[in-house]
Amino acid sequence: MSDQRSKNWQKLQADGAFDVVVVGGGVNGIGTYRELALQGLRVLLVERGDFASGCSAAPSRMIHGGLRYLENGEFDLVRESLQERDALLLNAAHMVHPLPTVIPITSTFSGLLNAGVSFLGLSGKPSRRGALPIKLGLSLYDWVTRKRRLMPKHSFAGEQTTRRDWPDLMAEAKYTATYHDAWIGFPERLCLEMIADVAEAHAGCVAVNYAEIAPSDAGYTLTCQISGQKTQITTKLIVNATGAWLDETVAQLGGGTNKAMVEGTRGSHVILDHPKLHAALKGSMVFFENDDGRICIVFPFHDKVLAGSTDIRVQKPGRVRCEPEETRYILGSLQNVFPNMQFDERDIVFSYSGIRPLPQSDQDFTGRISRGHDIRHLAARDGRPPQLCMIGGKWTTFRAFAEQVCDEALGILGQSRKCDTLGLSIGGGKGFEGQSAAVLQTLRAKNGLSAARAAHLLSRYGTNALNVAKHCPYGDQSLSPATLYSRAELAHLSRSEHVATLSDLALRRTDLAISGVLSAEIIDALAEVMRETVGISAETLAAQKQALTKELQQFHGVSPETLRSRNTKGRAQCASVQKHA
Repeated sequence: MSDQRSKNWQKLQADGAFDVVVVGGGVNGIGTYRELALQGLRVLLVERGDFASGCSAAPSRMIHGGLRYLENGEFDLVRESLQERDALLLNAAHMVHPLPTVIPITSTFSGLLNAGVSFLGLSGKPSRRGALPIKLGLSLYDWVTRKRRLMPKHSFAGEQTTRRDWPDLMAEAKYTATYHDAWIGFPERLCLEMIADVAEAHAGCVAVNYAEIAPSDAGYTLTCQISGQKTQITTKLIVNATGAWLDETVAQLGGGTNKAMVEGTRGSHVILDHPKLHAALKGSMVFFENDDGRICIVFPFHDKVLAGSTDIRVQKPGRVRCEPEETRYILGSLQNVFPNMQFDERDIVFSYSGIRPLPQSDQDFTGRISRGHDIRHLAARDGRPPQLCMIGGKWTTFRAFAEQVCDEALGILGQSRKCDTLGLSIGGGKGFEGQSAAVLQTLRAKNGLSAARAAHLLSRYGTNALNVAKHCPYGDQSLSPATLYSRAELAHLSRSEHVATLSDLALRRTDLAISGVLSAEIIDALAEVMRETVGISAETLAAQKQALTKELQQFHGVSPETLRSRNTKGRAQCASVQKHA
């Protein structure tokens, strides 16, 4: 066990009494943990896997206002989403960036009647939207943000301009509409930064991953899944933030209800290494309707391309993957929009899927199910504290959802709010706005870093890059010729960011896996860093390497053969990486 984890468990054993226990370490749970802690409450965050390893690791990577929610008449959700989008653009400017978004349009009036039916709350599968309903929707989008505009207003282009600016789009596109939303580069890292912010602000709060909580005679037993260590805790209130697993958690913690509150849909995405498509997108997202009415997206994601997504009902929560039929669906949707390009499964370097935790609904078409959020109160029972159940929600609105849960919790505990978080920076977003050039200069001048290495640190850690660089001595060895990550950088992450397994490093503390860079050699290098830093035995590391390799194949479409082939590719890319460094 790392020193960090040992200290956390020592803190728990010294004092196991908390005001609130938040169960579930996804973005909603972490956001709520942060919100409660900043009000002065002593809070425990419990996650049975790694932080941000479930649905929170499988979003579209968009931070958006929810243009299509207007069609469902969800104006309050759109207003809230746009407010939170704009807040993240300011509070996490190191990770959240503006994203010009282009909508190809093939007709003028289509979809008006269907939009009206949906607006009235009736069910039905949408028909293709024409220029007029899209124009109305974008005008409403602009109107909502009229008093605090951060983004340009939308614009429309006719057929001649569309063909000139977007020659690779399908010939049927008569118009294009352009508006702005945002994208997030490293969502899992933002979750870790919020946990770190709590540790700095309130030393009495504790966040533990790889831990299970279960009722006991004295309150609750917390068990570390790494060491088997157990400790007793008590609390006045539980916040259930387990997403798709919410109903199971209610039963496990003695919530006393048999009525299901949550259902899930599987959303899958692929990451493509497709330079031609990357160039054709010109830094923009294309937001389009597939033949079945499902909204699909494709946009540049770092130096690759992200495309998705699907929306398939699942009967039972569990680990999911992008199935072969979903891969064909996503590639087929791209072929419809960019008919002159070739798309092949060999272009895919990584795939991922997660379960969206949605409120129970009788809608036939999953796209009609609300992406809003709700709080369900479960009263104290049989000596157990009350539960606040977080139902629904999406990445963009995590702070607003957390704020609402926090206010409910403060009311139950008889406490008052001490601070507001709408304008509060997160992690490396502190002091980032307008200072990125100065940070880059400092990294290069004081730490002797190349331009590429300095840019790498800035994009992943914001102003915290200065602290990370302190742990990376001059001449620090690269993890691999194929990446700008260094050994000392990974050692620092292993020590300071709750790392327990190789998967934590490969999938969530870094972008090595999702970028398509991860190879068998890099996995060996990560294992060596962990052996030296965290003190994991050779036997345990061998098992973790095997587990990571299996996880990559089973859930991310990356086979052992692919990992081995990237060893050679990584060496071939060495000259390119060094050139940019």
